[in-house]
Amino acid sequence: MEIKYQIVDLQAQYQRLKKEIDPAIQEVLDASNFINGEQVKKFASGLAGFLDCKHVIPCANGTDALQIAFMALGLQHGDEVIVPAFNYVAAAETAALLQLKPVFVDADPETFNIDASLIEKTISPKTKAIVPVHLFGQTCDMEAIMAIAEKHNLYVVEDNAQAIGAKITTGKYAGKMLGTIGHIGTTSFFPSKNLGCMGDGGAVYTNDSAIAAVVQKIANHGQKQKYDYEIVGTNSRLDTLQAAILNVKLNHLEEFTAARQKAAATYDELLSQIEGIEIPERASNSTHVFHQYTIKLESEEKRNVLKCQLFENGVQAMIYYPQSLHLQKAYSYLGYAQGDFPVSNVLCQRVLSLPMHSELKAEDVVEICKIIKEGVLVSS
Repeated sequence: MEIKYQIVDLQAQYQRLKKEIDPAIQEVLDASNFINGEQVKKFASGLAGFLDCKHVIPCANGTDALQIAFMALGLQHGDEVIVPAFNYVAAAETAALLQLKPVFVDADPETFNIDASLIEKTISPKTKAIVPVHLFGQTCDMEAIMAIAEKHNLYVVEDNAQAIGAKITTGKYAGKMLGTIGHIGTTSFFPSKNLGCMGDGGAVYTNDSAIAAVVQKIANHGQKQKYDYEIVGTNSRLDTLQAAILNVKLNHLEEFTAARQKAAATYDELLSQIEGIEIPERASNSTHVFHQYTIKLESEEKRNVLKCQLFENGVQAMIYYPQSLHLQKAYSYLGYAQGDFPVSNVLCQRVLSLPMHSELKAEDVVEICKIIKEGVLVSS
């Protein structure tokens, strides 16, 4: 089956930006400064300006960014880190690799983000950090999370891999970009992200100069200067070619976001008219940058039937995520049971993400929604 409508269309985006990206790549090739070239410094500065954040330290990928953040905060073997159960594995994985203990919290049924009202009951004397993951493009309840962290003297590490460019609009943090509210923010530049390179890439950002200095050392083998190893570190850097590509795309990020929001508005209008489809809720205090446009169906069976119907009609749809992390074999040692996180379990059974990217046209969304309407009738 030929896929006409992809979940993300990187080829179309490249073709639109080809006249900017190709010279940027060629400039790096001509200079042959492939590691820590000027483009890396330019990107770090440009992203810091975009985020209104004091320090941006590029690294090799978003998972490394989380690991470096945990290391920079001095978390020790056995310390507990609160993470969402409905999520990609990176936050739990990096905690486990560092011999920290991931402590899962259930999702909010509307926004899909970590349910801030459930966090406090999971805090123990060993708890050291909360990792709010801004899922699918919108904010967690940062005002509540920061208040809990302050009350219990905890660090907050924002995983902003899916929501770069989203902004708080009301309340204590109005005007703040996601990722700049907690002690440390992390992000990924995986190609499919809203700001994506053409390989792997990531960044750590913070307004705390002392934390930034430690992050910088850790990402560079623990070095303060060459061959002067002050702490145990790792080797994690954004290469110059990827930085050159990101410099181009950063200039278009607001344009990308507007295109995604426009496509989402069209989805909203058309899908809200179809019985059996729940369109994405919006957090009331932030913008939504729609890394994913994720709907809910009435049951797992209807979700799966619709997914197959879409595929048969050339529409790629994806399930993010098919199983809650507490049920994954890798985390069985934590001792959670099947019914511990009921909202996460239900979401895993009912969610379906539709094509969403910066090149999606209104007529594409109209056609996809037409196929969805027909598919829902089939599954009824």
